[in-house]
Amino acid sequence: MKIKDMSEGERPRERMMREGVSVLSDAELIAVVLQKGTRKENVIDVSNRLIAKFGLDKLASLSLTELQSIDGIGPAKAMQIKSMFEINKRVKSVRNNVQIKCSEDVFEYCSGKLADKDKEFFMIIMLDSKNKIIKDEIVSIGTLNSSLVHPREIFKSAIKESANSVILVHNHPSGDPTPSEEDEEITKRLVEAGELLNIKVLDHVVLGRIKYHSIVGKNHD
Repeated sequence: MKIKDMSEGERPRERMMREGVSVLSDAELIAVVLQKGTRKENVIDVSNRLIAKFGLDKLASLSLTELQSIDGIGPAKAMQIKSMFEINKRVKSVRNNVQIKCSEDVFEYCSGKLADKDKEFFMIIMLDSKNKIIKDEIVSIGTLNSSLVHPREIFKSAIKESANSVILVHNHPSGDPTPSEEDEEITKRLVEAGELLNIKVLDHVVLGRIKYHSIVGKNHD
């Protein structure tokens, strides 16, 4: 089936415009980059075959020749894929030089990512021993509650990335960053879980549109 023959609710670009980039599957994200498939296959099917053959985690290291071994991916599409991963690599390089010293640093780093969202996004920022950012990750989307924010999900990536400490961040779509009782309770529970794992929770910052609230409320140097 061609993309144009799909209902609007199934087309990757339309879904991305309506619901945001995070709802797309890995193949759909690649499809948005590649834009077009072949006469025989739509671009999502081509992307699925690419992932099935090499695995998503290996795509960044593939050569242009290896990428072109997939039917439907010629030189232009191979270069698009390589460019996508190169941009991601350069962004990570810049981000890894960001050092978090206080709650205001967290607000400046995250406000562009979360402050204007119309749903609650819960993010974890992983830090090394010098409080430089290793990685950030969205771990839940939706109204914040204890069932959505489980310590296992919060610390899984932090353990994998050998993080020294973490900072918790979530936004309030209302624009008011005043923490709820649930926010306070979740923070307490995650701080305790971090102590058991020897991964310190330095802060939990709640973002409004132009203001923020630090639940832990201290500097991080």
